[in-house]
Amino acid sequence: MSAVMSTTSPVTDLAALKARQQIAWSTGNYAVVGTTLQIVGETLCESLDLRSGARVLDVAAGNGNATLAAARRWCDVVSTDYVGALLEAGRARAVADGLTAQFQEADAEALPFPDASFDVVLSIFGVMFTPHQERAARELARVCKPGGRIGLANWTPESFIGQVFKVIGKYAPPAIAVNSPLLWGTQSRLEQLFSGSVRSLRLVSRDFNFRYRSPLHWIDVFRSYYGPMNKTYAALDSQAQGDLTCDLLALIERYNRSGDETAVIQSEYLEAVIER
Repeated sequence: MSAVMSTTSPVTDLAALKARQQIAWSTGNYAVVGTTLQIVGETLCESLDLRSGARVLDVAAGNGNATLAAARRWCDVVSTDYVGALLEAGRARAVADGLTAQFQEADAEALPFPDASFDVVLSIFGVMFTPHQERAARELARVCKPGGRIGLANWTPESFIGQVFKVIGKYAPPAIAVNSPLLWGTQSRLEQLFSGSVRSLRLVSRDFNFRYRSPLHWIDVFRSYYGPMNKTYAALDSQAQGDLTCDLLALIERYNRSGDETAVIQSEYLEAVIER
């Protein structure tokens, strides 16, 4: 699924890819899926040992799982994403929970903040999807204060979600000149991305359980609301749509540990706590 980034790839190609990604993540309603991942934000904030008053940046925040988790710990949080609708969903959640946070549209590859602006920088299943991985990693390190921490949660290549992207890739092949986002879920890639800019890298393998009424329910929700899958289904004819559904059902059968008609689908992710 992955390919090595070509050093001669035109910047305009990456810009066009980013524009397509932005459209994909604006399609459907990621917040429906995203809110189920809230526990990942809480776990990451505990692993980072967040303290009240810390200035925190959530990058590619989606609908704000890490944002809300940090705000619950009385941190000064700025939530960023390049999809405005997702930020609005995060803002609504913060208001509903009585939490305070700032919300600002921003590109993870060109963060609009001075160097060393934040004590902690977070990203949950977000920055991993940036087209230019090296640039995004440099930005995370740049805006984090020396002695601060960067906290990440990234799907691994072997995880259920990693395999979902592999299945999707059969029907909508990924851009060949861009590294797979799933590389962010590997120790070797994180060491490459942050080499020379951090003091330490602590990694823990964790699991998230997708809990749905049935395997078909999971597919229906993701087909309706998860941008990349929504766009893939929309681009296929009815025969190919049926084939994709069959492939996804077979994949879910491998990972579903419910033992009944429901779906409890375990997906591994790599949690990283990086000291700047």
